[in-house]
Amino acid sequence: MTGLTQRLMSTVAILAVCGIVVSSLSLQHHYATSKTAYCEIGETFNCDIVNRSEYSSIFGIPVALIGMLGYAGLTGLATVYRERRETPAMLFIAAAAGLAFALYLTYIEARVLGVWCILCLSSLALIATTTVLAAVIWWKRERSE
Repeated sequence: MTGLTQRLMSTVAILAVCGIVVSSLSLQHHYATSKTAYCEIGETFNCDIVNRSEYSSIFGIPVALIGMLGYAGLTGLATVYRERRETPAMLFIAAAAGLAFALYLTYIEARVLGVWCILCLSSLALIATTTVLAAVIWWKRERSE
C-alpha cells in the first residue's frame, strides 16, 4: 500500500469516527423527550422533528443506530482490514450503500417532512466524502495491479 493510499485510508477512518459521533447525537435526539435548542433553527431546521418522525426507524431500529453501525464497519475496513486485497472494493461498496441510504433520507427530509436536520446533513457530507475517497482508493488499487 502506497503512502497516499495509507493517508486516504486514515482519512476515511477519521471521517467514519466523525460519522459515529454525529450518528450517536442523532440517536440521542431520537430517544430524547425534551427539545434540543442547538438543532432547532427557525422553521426549516429541526433535528427533533426529523429524528422522531415515523421515518427515523426501520423495522423498529433507529436510523441513527444503523448509521453508527455502518460507520463502525467503515472504520474497521479502513483500519483493521486495510491491508487486505479486497478491502478497497468492499470499502467503496459499503460507502456507496451508505450514501444511497443517506440520499434517500435526505429526500424524505426535503419532500416528505419539509424540514432539515443539521446532523443528518453533516452525516450526508461525511458519507459523500468517504465514498469519493473510497472510490479513489479502489481505483488506485486496481490501477496498481
